[in-house]
Amino acid sequence: MLYLAFFAFVLIDYFSVRAAEFALRRHFRAVVDQAIRVDPARGAIYAQIQRRIDDDVRKSAWVRVGGLHVSVLVMAADGVTPLYLGGHAIPPPPTADVTAALREAERLLPATADVSVSLPQDSLIANGILVGYAAVMLAALFRYNRALARGEAERLAAAITARDATAERAAGIERELDAVRSRLAQVEPIEEDQAEEIEALQRERASLQEKLADLGRRESALRKVAARSSDLETERRSLEEMLDEALRDVGRRDQEIQQLQSKLEGAARAAAAPAAGTGSRAREAEHLGKRLRTLYKNLEIDDRAIDDLVGLRDTDMKLKAEEAMKRLSDEPDTAAVRRKVGGLPPHLSIFELGFAGKGRIYYTRGEVRRFRVLAIGAKNSQKTDLEYLSRLP
Repeated sequence: MLYLAFFAFVLIDYFSVRAAEFALRRHFRAVVDQAIRVDPARGAIYAQIQRRIDDDVRKSAWVRVGGLHVSVLVMAADGVTPLYLGGHAIPPPPTADVTAALREAERLLPATADVSVSLPQDSLIANGILVGYAAVMLAALFRYNRALARGEAERLAAAITARDATAERAAGIERELDAVRSRLAQVEPIEEDQAEEIEALQRERASLQEKLADLGRRESALRKVAARSSDLETERRSLEEMLDEALRDVGRRDQEIQQLQSKLEGAARAAAAPAAGTGSRAREAEHLGKRLRTLYKNLEIDDRAIDDLVGLRDTDMKLKAEEAMKRLSDEPDTAAVRRKVGGLPPHLSIFELGFAGKGRIYYTRGEVRRFRVLAIGAKNSQKTDLEYLSRLP
């Protein structure tokens, strides 16, 4: 914008000076044309033309004050005799009488004039045009800069508001995760007791089924010999009663197993609640990635770095990490670069940027943008982070 303003300023000033020069040329041409219309009866033609041109041109405020250069050449009607030559007086020839003056007027008139006007760059008029346009340009640049500053301030305020809202949402999600962990800690012991009870009931049901199988086999044997002995009929009836009782017992056991299975499914659903928290964390990482990549145009941010930033438990550390990333994007010369990370393969050139005391941001030169953020960690995750960085291609 500044280059365009100066370019336009130079062009407008140049063409304005030329336009003023053209307008003044037309003005003085009209003035000279009027000055060379003289009456022979009022005196010598030379003297009248020279006096009127001096009064109208050389004593003009444009010439005396404005610094305008006006050159006038007046020729007689024969095209050979000069009547006025650029401000130099030409003495008229002596005239003996009125008749000779009339013959001189007939020979010299009508006169023709050639007017040349030039406006030097160091003249008052040219300097006035220059100062005027400079004042207009400076005022326009000032207003443009003030509007740009207001726009940047509004965008910064919106970014801070969005960051605060995200921080509040992250704190709410952390509280929800703590509540889910406490509920899960209460559900797990109950689930273990129910599983043990279900296993005991299943073993008891298998034993009863084996007994039922034995009773069935005995019943079949007794039915074969029922015709041979009436005593066997009594035993058969007793066995049937025992079988009915066993079947009723098995039915009760099945009902108890179904109830315990229902309780176990409810406990499993309660335990599945942290999985929903994981999905919420994935959504948070997605939203955070979109926001960071939109705000910081000079950074390429890996998904690993986004996951590390979401995984930071301390909200202050998250805010300070984002502040360090903003400084790395907008003001890399003022970023607190600690050192180049050592112990990595020779083809890797990775740097470490500190934040919040123990926090670390690992970055390198980007392929498309200025820098590429690879990972975010702290002192306790340094070993894992270095192992991850050493595996990068």
